[in-house]
Amino acid sequence: MAYSRHVPRRSYDHYCAASRALDVVGDRWALLVVRELCAGPRRYSDLLADLPGISTDVLAARLKDLEHDGILTRHRVGPRATTAVYELTPTGAALRPVLDALSTWGTTLLGERRPTDAMRPQWFALPLGRAVADRIGTGTVTVHLGDTTFHIVVGEHGITHHDGPAAEPDAELRLDWTAATAVATGAKSLADAAEWIPQPT
Repeated sequence: MAYSRHVPRRSYDHYCAASRALDVVGDRWALLVVRELCAGPRRYSDLLADLPGISTDVLAARLKDLEHDGILTRHRVGPRATTAVYELTPTGAALRPVLDALSTWGTTLLGERRPTDAMRPQWFALPLGRAVADRIGTGTVTVHLGDTTFHIVVGEHGITHHDGPAAEPDAELRLDWTAATAVATGAKSLADAAEWIPQPT
């Protein structure tokens, strides 16, 4: 798939797949926008709230660029179609393993949470997804973290996570922030850190 920019942008001008990819998603905040959309569609206000530190101008620019490059799509919802919602395309969704690899690589850099560090429940979906895969192999697990619920699917095409509870999960678990952090940093296994909720038989 060839990418072209609607406005002139700097390119590495390297005949290399990695540099071509960075031409598209290497801008500051671009991959974190993708991270937020991995679980499902988001409104502009949702993205702004869950990307602390981004300015409105930068978010608008990243969304425009990523839409132009086929990473996400925008559509309008609501009674009068007044609300714009952003969603990953299949091309954008294919970046999740890239984010997962970055998350794995960055685990040793996490360290203690700094006073200035923001934290959101969905940011734990990547390390928890790997922990779920290690624990159950394949299947679907509903995760309750604080007041947020999402579910993780481990299948033949890898790991994905989605908003809300699974319709028929193979397992269900509950974690607090301390437990989730312990799993994310590798201090504890998911089996030891989480409260597992018995499923109906």
